[in-house]
Amino acid sequence: MASFSRIFRDFVSRRLRRGEGGNVAIVFALTLPVVVGGAGLGVETSYWYYSSLKLQATADAAAYAGALEKIQGSDTAAITTAATQSATDNGLGAGTITVNTPPTSGPNTAKKAVEVILNQDLDRVFTSIFTQSKVPEQARAVALITDASKACMQARNPSASQALLFSGSTTVKVGGCVIMTNSIASDALKVQGSAAVQADCLISAGGIVLNNPVTTVCKTPITQALPAADPFANLPTPAASNPCENDNKATLKPGTYCSGMSLSGVVTLDPGVYVVQGNLKINANAVVAGAGVTIFMEGSSTVSMNGNATVTLSAPTSGTYSGVLFYGDRTGTAAQSTFNGTAASLLTGAIYFPRQQVNYLGNFSGVNGCTQVVADTIQWSGNSTINQDCSALGMKDIPAAPSIAIVE
Repeated sequence: MASFSRIFRDFVSRRLRRGEGGNVAIVFALTLPVVVGGAGLGVETSYWYYSSLKLQATADAAAYAGALEKIQGSDTAAITTAATQSATDNGLGAGTITVNTPPTSGPNTAKKAVEVILNQDLDRVFTSIFTQSKVPEQARAVALITDASKACMQARNPSASQALLFSGSTTVKVGGCVIMTNSIASDALKVQGSAAVQADCLISAGGIVLNNPVTTVCKTPITQALPAADPFANLPTPAASNPCENDNKATLKPGTYCSGMSLSGVVTLDPGVYVVQGNLKINANAVVAGAGVTIFMEGSSTVSMNGNATVTLSAPTSGTYSGVLFYGDRTGTAAQSTFNGTAASLLTGAIYFPRQQVNYLGNFSGVNGCTQVVADTIQWSGNSTINQDCSALGMKDIPAAPSIAIVE
């Protein structure tokens, strides 16, 4: 009897143990998706975080690329293309990009900046057992451009040797502004002969060669700088008018001079815009004066001033061409314009020839030293004192030595 009881208890115990194992298996089967999903969520959360960091880095790089394009004076389309190419190269893939310049939100909406917004959707892997919806990610970056300096002279050619050259016995004193070249040549800015140059700083996107000492506020000249933007990139081209004007007069009126201009004797230019189709020559001993004038040299037309001429010209102080005295056509081919004159001559305003070399030989500058030269290349052999504070005369600042920083 005792044996039977023991056998029965063993049988019941074995059956209970078998039932317990079955319950564990059921519970395990039911909780397995939760366990796997939880582990997967941890893995995917790490992946999402890594992906967001990568997307932010891509946005930063794209904004920086757009800012580099912006300081070249490019339009919004070119800036967008540069930013988009950067994002694509950094693996944006099927994501989308929005480029705004200036930014449409944040503290830099009124500043020189480029905003990039990236969006992408991530597929789920482990967590897809809970939902099939994609995971949206967004990154935003703003690159701010700061013009660290103001220039009185800017040579814009990107690669020319001696793009900005001071030679002979020239003496140039530049106050409150710098001298800059965008050329990446090793001798992009050169001082030779007995030339004496004094400026806040000498700045080059390439190298600088000094055959004699210069006087600067900065400790040493700056090389390998970022190129500066064209300060007159948005200046509209004056339209030619009819009929053609005659330059054989003592007093000239604004309009189109279809055969160029050759000025002799005493000549006065009335205020306004002069479109010159052909070369402008100011002959020896001529006395030429005019206030509030802008002279546009169409095509590859050049300016030539004889060293014995007395030329006193000033730009408008307001309006579309405020501060611009000479304006060379952007569509012209390589040419050279020469500015010379007596010690009594004054050229007040900007001399802007983006496709020409400007040879500045005269022993003169503008009223209060307000002359600016922006040209493809510049060769300076005259003696001048030039100042930057010319806003009262309608002249704008010329940016130099820009820097780019990711600020948002």
